[in-house]
Amino acid sequence: MEQSSDTRQVTRLIATYSESHLNPTNEVIHFICVPVIVFSFLGLIWALHPLAAVAVTLLSLVYYVTLSTPFALGMLLMSGAMLGILSILPQGQILGISISVFVVAWIGQFIGHKIEGKKPSFFDDLRFLLIGPLFVLSFLYRRLHIAY
Repeated sequence: MEQSSDTRQVTRLIATYSESHLNPTNEVIHFICVPVIVFSFLGLIWALHPLAAVAVTLLSLVYYVTLSTPFALGMLLMSGAMLGILSILPQGQILGISISVFVVAWIGQFIGHKIEGKKPSFFDDLRFLLIGPLFVLSFLYRRLHIAY
């Protein structure tokens, strides 16, 4: 069966992203830090206004749908869970926790890229900030034999 152009685009984006994530240590760091960065980023926005975090999530999901419906569904589940967690956390603590976690996770990312010996992909194309979570999901999808 021939892949649609959208599927080929997401496959190309993940392959390009993967080129700077070949070191196993860097991959593990990304598997931990990328979801944590997404969560803390949503937390930063949530601290400003919860509906803004929902709006940013919906906008990112629109982009993900243009790339891959299965990835969009995975991101919907992941971001929905993250927003759910944010909704039950003490609201006065979300900003401080999110800032701290965001900074530590980005330090982890840069350590991973130092180990890898390659710069982060988003330095070349900001879209890769949105592809990082798909890179992580792609490993889960392959393990579960879910086509993307």
